[in-house]
Amino acid sequence: MSDFATQIQQALKPLTDAERAKAMAAYMKGQFAFLGIQTPARRVAAFPLMRAFAGNPVDAARELWALSEREYQYVAVDLLRRQNKRLAAADLPALEALVQEKSWWDTVDGLTPTIGAIVAREPQLVRRMDALIESPDFWLRRIALLHQLDWKENTDEARLFAYCLHCADEREFFIRKAIGWALRQYARTNPAAVRHFLETNREKLSGLSFREAAKHL
Repeated sequence: MSDFATQIQQALKPLTDAERAKAMAAYMKGQFAFLGIQTPARRVAAFPLMRAFAGNPVDAARELWALSEREYQYVAVDLLRRQNKRLAAADLPALEALVQEKSWWDTVDGLTPTIGAIVAREPQLVRRMDALIESPDFWLRRIALLHQLDWKENTDEARLFAYCLHCADEREFFIRKAIGWALRQYARTNPAAVRHFLETNREKLSGLSFREAAKHL
């Protein structure tokens, strides 16, 4: 294990709170073990180590992902976001692998801005997003739906709407929610376009997707 992963463990373990860990695990439906450290305290403890980090962020993230407690995956997500500008197309397969390991909305959504930023810098990667929207793994489809969340006026509107329609008939909650979230976020930039999309495709969208998308229109 690298010095970084060891140092993160040493920084977080003294903050363990067994009672809070039980509550956090219950909130995540018992899928993961927790140390019981809330986000502000975790980030304060990890920040000096992340600020001094000079290694390979993907390798460090893999090591943190292998640790049992969920807080280590959260540190990995924060590290990748902080080191985002050092990442490139060659790192995308490793990030997709993290999406598919210990998958739940917290880490998947945490990795989305990092993946989206890489795609924004390397536009040829939109073809990979086109492949992911067809993936049998709904978490990868969720990444494809949400990767433009931070793009604002640079959003590829046609691609966003096409992805939403492609997944519109799915019953998976996390896909229906993602459609609504992606549309609601784009509505902050172009409310007229989203309003027209909703009016045109009302019968194709689930009630959840429509309500989420229209929340601020």
